[in-house]
Amino acid sequence: MQSETDSKIETVARTNLARVLETDVAPEDLDLDTDLADGYGLTSLNKVLFLMSACDEAGVSLASFTEPDVAGMTTLRDVTEALTRHTGEVA
Repeated sequence: MQSETDSKIETVARTNLARVLETDVAPEDLDLDTDLADGYGLTSLNKVLFLMSACDEAGVSLASFTEPDVAGMTTLRDVTEALTRHTGEVA
């Protein structure tokens, strides 16, 4: 069962991803396990914009993630789990 924090982070991630996609997809219609690049056509630039806005809204410092961390975030579930791990850390 998802905690309230997990649910909030997932909503933040879904909303911010939907904002940067080229197609109109409702946040609730996004699949957590679809590849961001292959499935949603997310470019490298849009991935950075997505992560920046999601981190900002979730209160997570983007500096919490290394380049390999970011490269490993290939699905919305990966992003949600990474944000959840760093929620509440002092930036």
